[in-house]
Amino acid sequence: MAMKMLEAGGMEIVTDGEREADEDNPRGYYEDERVKDLANAPDKSWLRASRGRAVKVISFLLKDLPPNLNYQVILMRRDLTEVLASQRKMLDRRGETDDTPDERMMELWQDQLWRVNYLLKKAPQFEWVEIEYGEALRDPAAAATRIASLVDGLDEMGMASVVDPALYRNRAIPGSESELRSSNSGS
Repeated sequence: MAMKMLEAGGMEIVTDGEREADEDNPRGYYEDERVKDLANAPDKSWLRASRGRAVKVISFLLKDLPPNLNYQVILMRRDLTEVLASQRKMLDRRGETDDTPDERMMELWQDQLWRVNYLLKKAPQFEWVEIEYGEALRDPAAAATRIASLVDGLDEMGMASVVDPALYRNRAIPGSESELRSSNSGS
């Protein structure tokens, strides 16, 4: 959602088009395979060449970005029970399995998010804003304003206009950390 918003706001997106839209992500993934190699790639010069454009990097790999560059990060945070449900459905559709118990997966993600927040707060190369996924769906204009406060020159109305609440399939039940409801309208 954040990448689609940035694109609609007028920012050029870095993507290789390898991973096409599918049932799990009908608007596309906006990914570049080189990101997966950040931890091991000796040559990361493509990042410098990507200045001024948006690159999708999963939070786990933020630590592997070269510290000699500056980054504006939009940390899209989603309820972890929703993420877990979405991941499980995606694996089911692909016929894949993951033997990690849900409780353990949640612990691992919570630990990772703590590490990411610590990195973003302490490392001087990062400017960042956190956007809560559900709130962005409920109030896209407010999310667009927060993103524009980090990245100058974006079209806030354009960003807000591409947020599609119909793609919010796996929702946490208010007041419940462990239960989910699912609709058939999107992810």
